[in-house]
Amino acid sequence: MPATLSAAAPDLERPRTAGDVAVHEPLTEGAPWVIQRGEHQHFRTSENVARLVRLLDGSRDHDQLASELGRPWTPDHVDRAVRNLAESHLLDDGTPARRVRRVRFAGPLTIQFTLLKPERMLRRLTPLIRPLTHRAVLAGAAAVILFGVLALAASGPTLGAALSRPMPLWSYAAVMLGVMLTTAVHEMAHGAVLTHHGGKPSRMGFMLFYMSPAFFCDVSDGWRLPAPRQRVQVALAGIAVQAVAAGAAGVTALFVPAGPPRDTLLLVSLVNYMTCLVNLLPLVKLDGYIALMSHLDISHLREKAMTDARRFLARVLFGGRGYDRELSGRRWAVPYGLACLLFPLYLVSTALTLWSSIFQRLGIAGSVLMLCGLGYLLWRLGKGTAVLVKDALRAGARPFRIAAAGLLAAVSFGLVATLVQVPATVSAGYTTESDGSLSLLVPEGGSGFELEEGTSVTLRRSGLFSRPEVGTAELGEPVGRETLAPLTAMLPVDNDRPWLAMRAYPLERGATTPAADGPDHTGVAEVKAGDHPLWKWFAVSYLGPILP
Repeated sequence: MPATLSAAAPDLERPRTAGDVAVHEPLTEGAPWVIQRGEHQHFRTSENVARLVRLLDGSRDHDQLASELGRPWTPDHVDRAVRNLAESHLLDDGTPARRVRRVRFAGPLTIQFTLLKPERMLRRLTPLIRPLTHRAVLAGAAAVILFGVLALAASGPTLGAALSRPMPLWSYAAVMLGVMLTTAVHEMAHGAVLTHHGGKPSRMGFMLFYMSPAFFCDVSDGWRLPAPRQRVQVALAGIAVQAVAAGAAGVTALFVPAGPPRDTLLLVSLVNYMTCLVNLLPLVKLDGYIALMSHLDISHLREKAMTDARRFLARVLFGGRGYDRELSGRRWAVPYGLACLLFPLYLVSTALTLWSSIFQRLGIAGSVLMLCGLGYLLWRLGKGTAVLVKDALRAGARPFRIAAAGLLAAVSFGLVATLVQVPATVSAGYTTESDGSLSLLVPEGGSGFELEEGTSVTLRRSGLFSRPEVGTAELGEPVGRETLAPLTAMLPVDNDRPWLAMRAYPLERGATTPAADGPDHTGVAEVKAGDHPLWKWFAVSYLGPILP
C-alpha cells in the first residue's frame, strides 16, 4: 500500500472510513476480500482487516475495536492496522467524498469518458455467453484466427500495394469504423467473461489512449475472483474476440473482387491483428500486462517494478544506501521495471519518427503537433528525473554527486546537439501541371531550409505505411508561386481536388519520372538539404515554421 499520508490528518484514535469506501465479500470460498475506494481504487485484503474496516464508524477507540474483533486482535494490532489504512487514504480525513465523474484522466496520456454501466446488460446476456465457452466453439474461433493470418499472407502483394498508395477517404473511414466496432466488442468481451465468473464490471465508455480513440471496460472487480486463471481469462477475452474479427475480415476479403472494398477489408484485418499484438505487450497498462499481473497474482505489478528500477538507477547514478525493494527476491523486477519506464517513451518517439515527414508537409500545423509530442516526451523525462532525484535524497545520496551527474548529463546533451550531424530533408509534395511540367509543392512555413537550384529531389508515391520511389528530378530556379495543391501531395488520400494553399517551385525531370497521365502524377517529394548540427536541424525543421 502507498506510504504517503493524506494532507489532512484523520482521527486515528476513533477512526472512521472515508465516505466512498466499501468492503466487498469474496465471490466464492477462498477468494480474497476487497476494499474499494471510489470507482477506481481496489485493495485485496484479509477477512480480519475487512472486519476491522466495517467497524470503523468513529464511535470506537482501539481498545473497544480489539474487544469487539476478539482474538488474536490487541489494541497494538488495531493501532498498526489503522495507521496502514490512513496511509492508503481509506480513512475519513475531512475531505468530501470523491464525486463519480464521467470524464477521468488516467495517466500518463489517457482520457476516459464513461458512457454506461454495463452490469445489468451483461448479466442478461450471461445465458448466451456460456455456450461460447464450449471447446468446439473455441476450436472454431482458433481456426478463424489461423485462416485469417493465412489469408493475409496469401494476399501479401495486394495488401502491400494498398499500404503503398493513397486510398479514398471513405476507405479510411470504413477501416476506422470497423476497428472501432471490433474494439467495442473487445471491451464487451472483458465484461462478459467477468460476469460469467460472477464479477461486476463497473463502467464502460470511450477513451483517448495516447490520443488514439478506443473503448474501455472497467473490470477491476476481477480482483475478487478466486483463481488467477479466471482473471487471466478476463484479461485475454477481448484480444481473442478481436482476433476472431480480424480473421473473419481477412477470410472474407478472399471472396471480394479486387478493388478498394477488398483493400479495405484487408486493412481492417491487418489493423485488428496489429492491435491484438500491441495489446499483448506487458509493458504498458494493456491486456497483456493485466494478464501477466493476474497470472503472477501481484497487484500493481508495473508500478512496483518501475519503483524498483527507478531506485536501482538512483543508486547507480547518485549513490546512497537506504533503498527499499517493492518486489524483493524477484531478480526480474528491475529489468522489467526499466522496460516499463522506457517503453512509453519509445512508443511516442517512434510515432513521431514515423509521422515526422507528414508533420513537415503540414507546415505550421504539423510543427505544432510535432512540438506537442516532443514536449510530452520532455515532460515525462523531467517528471521521471525529479522522482529519481527525490528517491536518491531519501536514500542518503549526496547533493553534490546529484548535481555533478546532472551537469555531466547537460554537457553531454549539449555536445551531442552541437557535434552530431543530421542529414536534413525537406518533406514536400509534387504534382504534374497541365502542360506536363513538374512542380515541387511546399506548404507555407514548411521549408525551413533554403532551396537551391539543382538540388536532387526524390519523388515517391503517397502511401499509408510505405512510400516507394517513382522517379527523380532536380529543383529548377527556386522562385515560388502561390497555388492550390491536391490533398494527395501531402497525405496518403486519393483526392486530386486542388484545395491546399501551397508554394510551387519548378522541377526539371530526371532520368526517371512518372508519366503526366499516370497514376503517380501526384505524390510526395523529398529534397536533400545537406547535413546540419542536430540543434539547427531541429530548430529549422520545427521551430522555424512557427516563429516570425
